[in-house]
Amino acid sequence: MQLKLKNPVVFLDVETTGIDIATDRIIEIALIKILPDGTEETKERRLNPQIPIPAEATAIHGISDDDVRDCPTFRQIANSLAQFLEGADIAGYNSNRFDVPILAEEFLRAGISINLRRHNFIDVQTIFHKMEQRTLAAAYKFYCQKELENAHSAKVDVRATYEVLQAQLDRYPTLENNVPALSKFSAHTHNVDFAGRMVYDDKGREIINFGKYKGRPVTDVLREDPSYYSWIIDGNFPLDTKQALTEIKLRAFTGK
Repeated sequence: MQLKLKNPVVFLDVETTGIDIATDRIIEIALIKILPDGTEETKERRLNPQIPIPAEATAIHGISDDDVRDCPTFRQIANSLAQFLEGADIAGYNSNRFDVPILAEEFLRAGISINLRRHNFIDVQTIFHKMEQRTLAAAYKFYCQKELENAHSAKVDVRATYEVLQAQLDRYPTLENNVPALSKFSAHTHNVDFAGRMVYDDKGREIINFGKYKGRPVTDVLREDPSYYSWIIDGNFPLDTKQALTEIKLRAFTGK
C-alpha cells in the first residue's frame, strides 16, 4: 500500500562509529525521499567521522577507517542534507531512539540551525514491535517474504524499512495511512529531548527521566539544586539534551 502523503517523507538509516549518541559519529547515511506523487529521490554518502572506527563497529557494518579516509565530513554535507530534509517528515527503523538523535547531534556540532522537532517521525520498528515484536531482518522476511541480504548496509536497510512500512499498511487495516497518525502510533515516549533524558508528563510538564531526580519536574530540580544544570552542561550528555535544558531554564527563570 502506498503512503498517503501531504508532505514528503524521508526514510533515513545511518551507520556509525558506535551507539553513544553524545560521542559517536555517523560514517554512512542513506535517505529515500518519497514525494506526495509517489516519486522518489535517493541520497547515499559515506562520511569521515574524524575519529577512529572501533573494530567492533566495523565487524557489524563492514566500514573501516580506510574506507572513509577520503570521504567528506558531516560538516561538509550538513547544509545540503538540511535542505534535503526541509519540509519533509522523517521515518526509519529504531530511528526515534537512535538515527534521529545522533543526526540532531551532528547538526548541532556542525553549527546548522535545523529544528527537527518540527517534523513528524515514523518509527517502523515501534510499529513492528507493537504488532509483532521482532528485528529488521525478521520484519523484512515476515512482511515482505524476502530475505534481507547485506544487512547493516545503510542503503539496504533504508530500502527495506520503506518496503516494510508499505507492507505494514497492507497488513493492518487499523493503521491510519497518513504521516501524523503513523508518527503518533510509532512514538515510543513523549520526549523533550531526542535522547529521552527529559519527558513530558500528562500535564505537559518537563520531567527528569533518569538518575536521582527521575520523575521530578525539571524546573523544580533546577530551583532546588542549581548545580544540576552545570552538571548536565559540563557532562557527557548529548548537545540536544543540553540545549533543551537551557531552553527550559531560560523560559522558567528569565521569561525568554
